[in-house]
Amino acid sequence: QVQLVESGGGLVQAGGSLRLSCAASGRTSSIYAMGWFRQAPGKEREFVAAIRWSGDSTYYADSVKGRFTISRDNAKKMVYLQMNSLKPEDTAVYYCAAGPRRWGLTTNAPYDYWGQGTQVTVSS
Repeated sequence: QVQLVESGGGLVQAGGSLRLSCAASGRTSSIYAMGWFRQAPGKEREFVAAIRWSGDSTYYADSVKGRFTISRDNAKKMVYLQMNSLKPEDTAVYYCAAGPRRWGLTTNAPYDYWGQGTQVTVSS
C-alpha cells in the first residue's frame, strides 16, 4: 500500500501562484508514476500533470501547459505541482495519485492510490 498526503492548497487571486506538495509513504518502491488530477464542482475528475518516478518524462493537460510544472524529489518521496498564472477556472480540489503501470498516464487508469485532495480556489 502507498499513502499519499497533499498540502499547499488555498485561496489566491487570479494571476497568482501556489505550490502543491504530495508526500508518499509506504510501499513506494512499487510506484512507476505519479500524477495530479483535479475535480471542480459538478464536473468529472480530470488529468492535470504526471511524472515518471525515474527519468525526465512529464505530461500536462493542454489547459495547464506553460503555467504548471510537475516535479519530484525521490529522496524525500515528494511530488510537487507549481501553479503559476492561476485562473478562476483552475478552481478545484486537486488530488495526488500514484500507480505502478507504465501506460495511460494521462488517464485515471494506471493509478491505484489517491490522496484525500486539497482545495485550490482562484478568485477573479
